[in-house]
Amino acid sequence: MIERPAGIVEMASAYDFTTTLDRLSDAFEKASLKIFARIDHSGAATQAGLSMPRTIVLIYGSPQSGTPLMLITPTLALDLPLRVLVREDSSGRTMVAYHPAAAITNATVLTNDQLARFSKAETLIAKTVSGE
Repeated sequence: MIERPAGIVEMASAYDFTTTLDRLSDAFEKASLKIFARIDHSGAATQAGLSMPRTIVLIYGSPQSGTPLMLITPTLALDLPLRVLVREDSSGRTMVAYHPAAAITNATVLTNDQLARFSKAETLIAKTVSGE
């Protein structure tokens, strides 16, 4: 796991690109997290006549958890729902990246319990792609 200077956490997946996406989607569903959108950056690049390695962002979350927080702190809606990036690097390795809850909530005051709910998603991602 690598923490980037901007607070981004990135890790190599133990699985290929498609399997990683499928495993994350399944894990989110099992954890009652809704996938709101799938942004296919590489597909959009292809449509524009450009090329880039496979790159997809899943936008996911829980309205039951996020809505009460956004009611308390409306600007949290700028960072919710959560996002996870799945991409292939130049060597064809599948990489997974996300903003950790602590970085997302720097501009927001959350209780330890509220912050812990976000951290559960980070643990879920790491377990899902690590191959353990």
